[in-house]
Amino acid sequence: MDRSASWPASWIAALGALGLTIAAGTALIAQVSGDRGIAPVASSTDISIGGIEVNASGRNAEDARKNGWLQAERKAWEKLGGPKMSDSVIDSMVSAIVIESEQIGPRRYIARLGVVFDRTKAGPLLGGQGGPAVRSAPLLTIPVLNSGGTYTVYEVRNEWQRAWAEYQAGRSAIDYVRPSGAGGDSLLVNYGQLGRRSRSWWRNVLDAYGAADVIVPVAHLERQWPGGPVKGTFTARFGPDDKFIESFTLSARSEDEVPAMLNKAIQRFDQIYTAALLGGKLRPDPTLRTDRLTLDPKVAALIAAERDAQSADAAAAAAAAALAVPMPSETAPAQAPAAQAVNSFVVQFTTPSAPAVDSALASVRGTPGVRGAATSSIAIGGVSVMRVSYGGDLGALAAALRSRGWSVTQSGNSLTISR
Repeated sequence: MDRSASWPASWIAALGALGLTIAAGTALIAQVSGDRGIAPVASSTDISIGGIEVNASGRNAEDARKNGWLQAERKAWEKLGGPKMSDSVIDSMVSAIVIESEQIGPRRYIARLGVVFDRTKAGPLLGGQGGPAVRSAPLLTIPVLNSGGTYTVYEVRNEWQRAWAEYQAGRSAIDYVRPSGAGGDSLLVNYGQLGRRSRSWWRNVLDAYGAADVIVPVAHLERQWPGGPVKGTFTARFGPDDKFIESFTLSARSEDEVPAMLNKAIQRFDQIYTAALLGGKLRPDPTLRTDRLTLDPKVAALIAAERDAQSADAAAAAAAAALAVPMPSETAPAQAPAAQAVNSFVVQFTTPSAPAVDSALASVRGTPGVRGAATSSIAIGGVSVMRVSYGGDLGALAAALRSRGWSVTQSGNSLTISR
């Protein structure tokens, strides 16, 4: 005998719901757990010069390396346009040597190095260099990598994310806000977010990171064959509307040169965004500020027209009531009209895209008799739910929504609307 056949249907439904909840919780944990975050380095205002090629020799490996570092310091100082000075004076202003790549032999040292000068010591000799004259608003930086036909941001650790995390942006005019990619970052900041145009979505994300707008450096890596040449196409984008700014290409001869290519690309991105800032193209979108929220002119015109129509209807109704109401008699006292009670109803509506949410809310709020409407659940590509406060019963609300062009289906104490 099958005992499960005798179980109440409610038990079976409860067990099914519990299984779905556990599965959903497991999937959510899988999306936010794991070793995927790369914390960005602390920004410094020191003067950093990278990509210095050196080829030095010495009595032994240590001496050759020392000579190579001194050679890198001289080249970096010349690249900055500093005055002629002795090696010892230049060395006294160096705060760090960054090894990008190196080959050490018994008496030979070949390397690509970065030199970091202390701004306090070197700045006055360079005419005050070392700090930006202007500074951008905080900009959320979303590094998108397209490799092998897959777009990723923080879903897994990748070389593009690491390059941005290790970038020293202290001297840049751009205030880069770089999430680490750990925890819930992979849910809030992902490639799908770039396709959303709703300012409500973007305000929530930007507020979570303390940013005023967003920039999107995109890297598209094409590998000719395993271990072979790698072509990189890089695109600079900006804002919630994903505006194109500039694009460029770089190449690496092998996989070993890819990190250097990405570092060079980031420096080029910084130049592009700095030029856009100075040209007035990198201004934060005013619609992302709550205190300056604006509506689309067409929507604003529809709302204004609806309000004018409601005012005209109310004035006509008041005039008609004044003519129709008889004078109160001495024996029958006048009775005040009963005020309509305000009720709260659940309204479901399809939302194929983020703008559909805003459009539906604006339409329902502009319906005569509606005192307020707010979403309680949003499902882009599915059915969202709003709670509507209405001065009247459910049937009257359904009729009012039909007059606004909605197809309305009533079920119990809720409505389902669609276009």
